[in-house]
Amino acid sequence: MKKLIFWKFFKDFTLFFITVSLSISLIIWVIQAVNYLDMVSDDGHSFKIYFLYTLLSLPKIFSKVLPFVFFISLFYIILKYERNNELIIFWMSGIHKSNFVNTIIKFTFLYLIIQFLLTLLVVPKSLNSARTYIKSSDVNVLSSLVRERKFIDSVKNLTIFVEEKSTNGLMKNIFLKEKIGKNKSQIIYSKKGKFDDNDKDFLILFDGEVLNQNTESISNFSFKETEINLNRFSTQQITDFKIQENSSSNLMQCFLHLVKYNNLITDKIRRENNLQENCKWENFQRINQELIKRFVLPFYLPILSLIACLLITKSKDEFKFNKFTYLLFLLGITIIIMSELSIKYASENYLHNFFLISLPILMFLVIYSYFIFKTKIPKIT
Repeated sequence: MKKLIFWKFFKDFTLFFITVSLSISLIIWVIQAVNYLDMVSDDGHSFKIYFLYTLLSLPKIFSKVLPFVFFISLFYIILKYERNNELIIFWMSGIHKSNFVNTIIKFTFLYLIIQFLLTLLVVPKSLNSARTYIKSSDVNVLSSLVRERKFIDSVKNLTIFVEEKSTNGLMKNIFLKEKIGKNKSQIIYSKKGKFDDNDKDFLILFDGEVLNQNTESISNFSFKETEINLNRFSTQQITDFKIQENSSSNLMQCFLHLVKYNNLITDKIRRENNLQENCKWENFQRINQELIKRFVLPFYLPILSLIACLLITKSKDEFKFNKFTYLLFLLGITIIIMSELSIKYASENYLHNFFLISLPILMFLVIYSYFIFKTKIPKIT
């Protein structure tokens, strides 16, 4: 009987959680996808790269909304059961409030594991894959980006200006400037030009002049017709891997080496230990923040479940029940916000970081002690 009652409770919670979490995640994903459209319109990436890049952001979005939706779902289901007098069934079936809370906490660890899998494995892998797609992407729609009397710099080290562009694709008075080296550049002027009909990666220029510049000399030559392969240019968009896109094992390895070598870590040490390029002492604080986000933030889920369970310490028939409900809800939202903000305070100070790591444990013990006081709940075994 008790198992059936809890089964119905967790079924209601799971259905509500899945519905809300997917809805919110998809809404956020669509908004982000619209914002990423400049990858095609401005940066020249294909729609395939755009779709893959935006799709791989879904795990990160879901992991971000999970704590919020988890708290909202549990809070809503418990409040619904209380208002519909369904919680009375638990108490009449011999389920003590202590058993109810303990079962909820145990159930929370399932979502804790899911959150760990997301933050430690799935999200870093998806972000890394998304950056890999961008890094390996060629700008293959540059022909559609060219506009009259507008400087186009969507590709790295190349700027294109076209004075006039007709509907049939023929362009007039074309200027291209390519940065070849630190003090070396090439300027190409052409009276006419067009993109190859069979391969848009090739730009064909007619009746023009090439000007080569460096710090020591300037040379130039004319041409009747020349062809430029635009496929050799890379995107202007950032392609270096960010700290959040590194795997958890690489971050831990980097952290241990930074602790060992401090600011003496060199490129040689990085190569010998197969460390990422961004494993540098100046990134130590951000690496700490990322590790705390992955390993510590999921532990706030049991705290959120306890706050939602505080609803059973009062009856809906009590005078201040509504006010108590609003305060609990605000407390839960505050905990979520505080957990996110706490990441920013991770630093090079190990004592400070230890406090941030132990904070969710302390908060859990404080709230659980309140339950012991209010309902005489025995400690979890």
